[in-house]
Amino acid sequence: MPLSSFLLFVFITSFTPGPNNIMAMALANKHGFKKTLTFSLGVSIGFFVITLLCSVFNILLISVMPIIEFPLTIFGVGYMLYLAFKVLTSKDIDDGNDESNRNFFFIGTLLQFVNPKGILFGITVVATFILPYYTSYFSYLLFSLFLGIVGFMSTFSWSLFGSIFQKFLLQYRKPFNLIIAILLVYSAVSILIK
Repeated sequence: MPLSSFLLFVFITSFTPGPNNIMAMALANKHGFKKTLTFSLGVSIGFFVITLLCSVFNILLISVMPIIEFPLTIFGVGYMLYLAFKVLTSKDIDDGNDESNRNFFFIGTLLQFVNPKGILFGITVVATFILPYYTSYFSYLLFSLFLGIVGFMSTFSWSLFGSIFQKFLLQYRKPFNLIIAILLVYSAVSILIK
């Protein structure tokens, strides 16, 4: 396997803006860093499962992909637009009583199953860098674990950014939310245009 190409692809794709990273930054800005760690962990677990499924069922996914690609894309775009709406209409800093705090792990995990960028990334990295060079299920497990850890590191970094600038962004909450919502809409539209 061309290790440098693999690592470059994985880190660039994982750390660039996308639904996971944008949501991590927005959640950390609104709820604080500690509460957003569960979102990052959910992203990590969700991406681990997606990558493992892509590894084990890659041939099936490729043969089924033309059938499921359009509904998956529409569902993912709809979910990202919903997230953009929620960010745009969100209120001030969390006072600790927000019921959604308990669901950050679930939100992070669920996002992976409707995130076309993540699913296509999983299929691409598995088909291009893993399956041609490895055949054991143990290696698929190790690569999936590695990619889940990278997913955690990327959302963790974006969460840290959101929490560090929390006081500054509090002064500019509405413009910040507007920019984050626009980035989510842009992500959704770019998936439709591809």
